[in-house]
Amino acid sequence: MSAHDPFRRLARVERVARTMDRAFRVPLTGIRIGWDSIIGVVPGIGDTLALAPALWILNEARDMGAPKPLLAQMAGNIGVDWVIGLLPLIGDILDVGYKSNLRNAALLRAWVEERHRVPGDGAPRPAAYGEAMAL
Repeated sequence: MSAHDPFRRLARVERVARTMDRAFRVPLTGIRIGWDSIIGVVPGIGDTLALAPALWILNEARDMGAPKPLLAQMAGNIGVDWVIGLLPLIGDILDVGYKSNLRNAALLRAWVEERHRVPGDGAPRPAAYGEAMAL
Protein backbone atom coordinates (compact mmCIF):
# COMPACT_ATOMS: atom_id res chain seq x y z
CA MET A 1 0.00 0.00 0.00
CA SER A 2 1.51 3.32 -1.06
CA ALA A 3 1.52 6.50 1.02
CA HIS A 4 -1.06 8.00 -1.34
CA ASP A 5 -3.52 5.13 -1.04
CA PRO A 6 -5.14 6.54 2.14
CA PHE A 7 -5.69 9.82 0.30
CA ARG A 8 -7.33 8.03 -2.64
CA ARG A 9 -9.59 6.16 -0.24
CA LEU A 10 -10.32 9.43 1.55
CA ALA A 11 -11.26 11.08 -1.76
CA ARG A 12 -13.78 8.25 -2.41
CA VAL A 13 -15.20 8.68 1.09
CA GLU A 14 -15.57 12.42 0.53
CA ARG A 15 -17.32 11.87 -2.83
CA VAL A 16 -19.83 9.51 -1.23
CA ALA A 17 -20.34 11.93 1.68
CA ARG A 18 -21.01 14.84 -0.70
CA THR A 19 -23.43 12.73 -2.74
CA MET A 20 -25.30 11.69 0.38
CA ASP A 21 -25.35 15.10 2.11
CA ARG A 22 -25.11 17.92 -0.43
CA ALA A 23 -25.47 16.73 -4.02
CA PHE A 24 -28.26 19.16 -4.95
CA ARG A 25 -29.09 22.79 -4.28
CA VAL A 26 -32.70 23.60 -3.44
CA PRO A 27 -33.78 26.19 -6.05
CA LEU A 28 -33.92 29.81 -4.91
CA THR A 29 -32.10 28.98 -1.65
CA GLY A 30 -28.57 28.28 -0.52
CA ILE A 31 -29.69 25.01 1.02
CA ARG A 32 -27.94 21.89 -0.22
CA ILE A 33 -29.40 18.43 0.23
CA GLY A 34 -28.24 14.99 -0.76
CA TRP A 35 -29.62 11.55 -1.30
CA ASP A 36 -29.75 11.01 2.48
CA SER A 37 -32.37 13.77 2.78
CA ILE A 38 -34.27 12.65 -0.31
CA ILE A 39 -34.62 8.98 0.60
CA GLY A 40 -35.09 9.95 4.24
CA VAL A 41 -38.50 11.37 3.33
CA VAL A 42 -39.80 7.79 3.25
CA PRO A 43 -40.60 7.22 6.95
CA GLY A 44 -38.39 4.67 8.70
CA ILE A 45 -37.30 2.80 5.59
CA GLY A 46 -35.53 5.73 3.93
CA ASP A 47 -33.38 6.57 6.93
CA THR A 48 -32.51 2.94 7.42
CA LEU A 49 -31.48 2.63 3.76
CA ALA A 50 -29.32 5.75 4.16
CA LEU A 51 -27.33 3.86 6.80
CA ALA A 52 -25.63 1.74 4.12
CA PRO A 53 -23.32 4.46 2.72
CA ALA A 54 -22.75 5.85 6.22
CA LEU A 55 -21.67 2.43 7.45
CA TRP A 56 -19.47 2.02 4.36
CA ILE A 57 -17.68 5.26 5.33
CA LEU A 58 -17.25 3.95 8.87
CA ASN A 59 -15.89 0.65 7.53
CA GLU A 60 -13.42 2.49 5.28
CA ALA A 61 -12.19 4.41 8.31
CA ARG A 62 -11.76 1.15 10.23
CA ASP A 63 -9.92 -0.47 7.31
CA MET A 64 -7.61 2.56 7.10
CA GLY A 65 -6.65 2.00 10.74
CA ALA A 66 -8.60 4.82 12.40
CA PRO A 67 -8.43 4.64 16.20
CA LYS A 68 -11.40 3.33 18.17
CA PRO A 69 -12.30 6.72 19.72
CA LEU A 70 -12.56 8.22 16.22
CA LEU A 71 -14.67 5.29 15.02
CA ALA A 72 -16.92 5.71 18.08
CA GLN A 73 -17.37 9.41 17.33
CA MET A 74 -18.22 8.61 13.71
CA ALA A 75 -20.68 5.92 14.80
CA GLY A 76 -22.26 8.45 17.17
CA ASN A 77 -22.74 10.88 14.28
CA ILE A 78 -24.42 8.12 12.27
CA GLY A 79 -26.67 7.23 15.20
CA VAL A 80 -27.72 10.84 15.79
CA ASP A 81 -28.49 11.26 12.08
CA TRP A 82 -30.54 8.06 12.03
CA VAL A 83 -32.54 8.94 15.16
CA ILE A 84 -33.19 12.49 13.95
CA GLY A 85 -34.36 11.13 10.61
CA LEU A 86 -36.90 8.85 12.26
CA LEU A 87 -38.90 11.83 13.53
CA PRO A 88 -41.70 12.56 11.06
CA LEU A 89 -41.39 15.88 9.19
CA ILE A 90 -39.33 17.68 11.86
CA GLY A 91 -36.68 14.99 11.54
CA ASP A 92 -36.53 15.51 7.78
CA ILE A 93 -35.96 19.22 8.29
CA LEU A 94 -33.29 18.66 10.96
CA ASP A 95 -31.66 15.95 8.85
CA VAL A 96 -30.95 18.53 6.12
CA GLY A 97 -28.75 20.47 8.54
CA TYR A 98 -26.97 17.66 10.40
CA LYS A 99 -25.02 16.04 7.50
CA SER A 100 -23.35 13.18 9.38
CA ASN A 101 -21.54 11.82 6.32
CA LEU A 102 -19.75 15.12 5.73
CA ARG A 103 -18.94 15.35 9.44
CA ASN A 104 -17.44 11.87 9.37
CA ALA A 105 -15.49 12.56 6.17
CA ALA A 106 -14.04 15.70 7.80
CA LEU A 107 -13.07 13.75 10.93
CA LEU A 108 -11.42 11.08 8.79
CA ARG A 109 -9.58 13.72 6.70
CA ALA A 110 -8.18 15.38 9.84
CA TRP A 111 -6.97 12.02 11.14
CA VAL A 112 -5.42 10.94 7.81
CA GLU A 113 -3.67 14.28 7.35
CA GLU A 114 -2.29 14.17 10.89
CA ARG A 115 -1.15 10.58 10.47
CA HIS A 116 0.63 11.29 7.19
CA ARG A 117 1.99 14.71 8.09
CA VAL A 118 5.60 15.21 7.06
CA PRO A 119 7.82 16.20 10.00
CA GLY A 120 8.75 19.85 9.73
CA ASP A 121 5.47 20.89 8.10
CA GLY A 122 3.35 23.45 9.86
CA ALA A 123 4.08 26.35 12.16
CA PRO A 124 7.12 26.09 14.40
CA ARG A 125 6.43 25.32 18.04
CA PRO A 126 8.37 26.98 20.83
CA ALA A 127 10.74 24.65 22.58
CA ALA A 128 9.76 23.33 25.97
CA TYR A 129 11.59 24.94 28.89
CA GLY A 130 13.92 21.98 29.37
CA GLU A 131 14.83 21.86 25.69
CA ALA A 132 15.58 25.59 25.59
CA MET A 133 17.93 25.27 28.57
CA ALA A 134 19.84 22.43 26.86
CA LEU A 135 20.72 24.67 23.93
